[in-house]
Amino acid sequence: MSCEHSPAASKSKKPPQQQVHNFWDKYITKSPGKVTTIFPPSLYSSLLPRPSALSKNDTTTSPTTTNFGASYAAAADACRAKIARIVRDCHRTNSKFTDPDFDLKGNQWDCLLGLNWRSPPAKGNPAAVEDALGTLERMQVFDGTDCLQLTVPMLRKIMGKRVLDEEQEGDNDEDYDPEPKAVHRVGWIFEDPKFEVDGFSSSDIMQGSNSLDCWWLSAVATICHRRELMDKICVARDEECGVYGFVFYRDGEWVYTVVDDHLCLTNGDYEGGGHDPSNAIVKKWRRDKQTGSQALYFAACREENETWLPLLEKAYAKAHGDYHAIWGGWVGEGVEDLTGGVNSELALEDVLFKQKLWKELVNENGNFVFGLDILDRNGSDKNGLANAHAYSLLAAREEEGEDGKTVRLVKIRNPWGARGGDGMGEWTGPWSDGSKEWTPYWLTKLDYRFEDDGVFWMSYNDMLHTFTNLYRTRLFDDEWAVAQEWTNVNVAWVSGYLQRKFVIEVKTATTAVFVLQQLDTRYFNGLEGEYSFLLHFILQKQGAEPGDYLCRVRPQAENFFRANRSINCEIDLEPGIYEVLPKITAERDTSKPPVEAIVKASARRRPEKLRQVGLSFDLAHAKAFRKEEEKKGDSSDGWETEQEDEEAEKASVTEAGEETPGGSDEAQAAAAGREEIQQGGQGGQENDNDEDEEEDDEDQPSLWNAVAVVGLRVYSRDPELVIKLTSPGNDEEAASVVQGT
Repeated sequence: MSCEHSPAASKSKKPPQQQVHNFWDKYITKSPGKVTTIFPPSLYSSLLPRPSALSKNDTTTSPTTTNFGASYAAAADACRAKIARIVRDCHRTNSKFTDPDFDLKGNQWDCLLGLNWRSPPAKGNPAAVEDALGTLERMQVFDGTDCLQLTVPMLRKIMGKRVLDEEQEGDNDEDYDPEPKAVHRVGWIFEDPKFEVDGFSSSDIMQGSNSLDCWWLSAVATICHRRELMDKICVARDEECGVYGFVFYRDGEWVYTVVDDHLCLTNGDYEGGGHDPSNAIVKKWRRDKQTGSQALYFAACREENETWLPLLEKAYAKAHGDYHAIWGGWVGEGVEDLTGGVNSELALEDVLFKQKLWKELVNENGNFVFGLDILDRNGSDKNGLANAHAYSLLAAREEEGEDGKTVRLVKIRNPWGARGGDGMGEWTGPWSDGSKEWTPYWLTKLDYRFEDDGVFWMSYNDMLHTFTNLYRTRLFDDEWAVAQEWTNVNVAWVSGYLQRKFVIEVKTATTAVFVLQQLDTRYFNGLEGEYSFLLHFILQKQGAEPGDYLCRVRPQAENFFRANRSINCEIDLEPGIYEVLPKITAERDTSKPPVEAIVKASARRRPEKLRQVGLSFDLAHAKAFRKEEEKKGDSSDGWETEQEDEEAEKASVTEAGEETPGGSDEAQAAAAGREEIQQGGQGGQENDNDEDEEEDDEDQPSLWNAVAVVGLRVYSRDPELVIKLTSPGNDEEAASVVQGT
């Protein structure tokens, strides 16, 4: 059989290599960029400018390095001042404080649900059917006799529109569907409310109906036995007026949050009828169903009249937008947010020197706090401990037994605060509650008693073999200074070390902690976009021989599911000049809608929520993009007209190489290849009308356009340490960087 007239053969008019070039030319955008501000300045034209806008054109700049303690004090003082103003106004109006920005009573769903959450359609809803018929009519699929005339391309077109609509509306987390039945103030819920009873303790903590914030509760349990750490978080309150102020650490800065005392309850108000002249039935319902810690829907303190935990959880949820935003996370990141420390994640099966790790766990100087998790790929539980769950490491003790032998033990807590209905929740192996190891001698020695409170002991070796990861967070005090610099990076599809690097000048010998971080998207959950990023970096002395680096830091695993907000390196440095060379890899989730689609849908569907989340997005991205505009001498507001946008696209290849800090060596090569193709067309489109090109377009993915915002923070005891951004001076220098990695 002859294949001379094969349709496939007749369409193959270009050689294979040219087809590959064409694919990449259409896949990689010629105008790399991202949404950097949700709201244009025109929306604020009738309002007083914000303080940040007032200082935008100020020629003075803040020092590169700030004292860690002083920056915290500034945020805490601002929080106390706001609390004082609120209390003064409450006294003037004779009314308790109601938070207009996080009003559980008046705008509950914006406090509970993320930007992309939407109610599932009701089955058999006549309105939904009518809407579907209207869509079919607009797509012109009727033939005038109310009969459907569907072809396969038309059906694809209809389905494509439906998919787009669903993407723009956003997808729900199937397991997150909060249903608190009532909201009341602390004074209504508790008979004798106290912010704290006998101080803060990990034994206070009980997990609520937000079942996947165990990571955050474990973080709280990890630090709450340290009074000085908790006092730095809970900085001000007026329980009479119902106002509470907290301070958290966000993207290298201390921020404060103020909340009122409304809390969610599991059971609603009594709605029964019948004759009740003494109101006895209502009183009994309230006493049994709506009184004390056990009545709360979210996290609660074990003591029935203690309130610090639910209020702290509420403040943390508000800081991130809503309770949904704190659904799922990592212990170490939670400790960072609460303390301003720097977390390192260590796979316990990879521990090289067990004695060195033990010395850190004993933590004689209080420089660290620790958390643990279990992540078993087989999904199995381990001796009473739940899989895919976070735990707090409270203490490490090395003690001598009655027989003279030394025993190493660790004290751990499950944030559930008690065993589950199936008995799961506490360790059941050696040194578990009631095990043979617990003699009267050891109970006295460790001052321990058996309780169903989530707390248990186990041997150090059992900890290493049972848990998957250890989260070690270094803490800082007033002796430390922090310097930071942020930038935006165009992440190439083929990854490599970037041309732009951070240069650090150290003037005093010091221990230094280098942290490469991307923006914490939890603060603008729903607007994070399609791309996820993994960070890597190399630290080397300036002028070092290729490959002679001091630190090479990478994610624990090339896994976008793992904690990937930041990576770090701790090292002792002598005075000198050092370089940090970043590398960023990206992954695209095409099931997620782009930011611009979410903005369009949310402006119509949930405008108040968009205002809240969009402002957090804008403030976060201002770290990098405002600096870029200032460096370029750009006096614009960041919003281009259509004509300006077209001009920018024409110049994009040059700009990506010269001005944009994301140009990796691979990206530069890709740009050179695109330049060749660009001569045949503009905006990623070919002027060639060959049939094989039209066929390829059906499977052509949308343009790759990954842009990350990253920053380098350096903690040290050198108050004069300086960070700046530079690029290789020539091709030889750039090539040496690649050779050395």
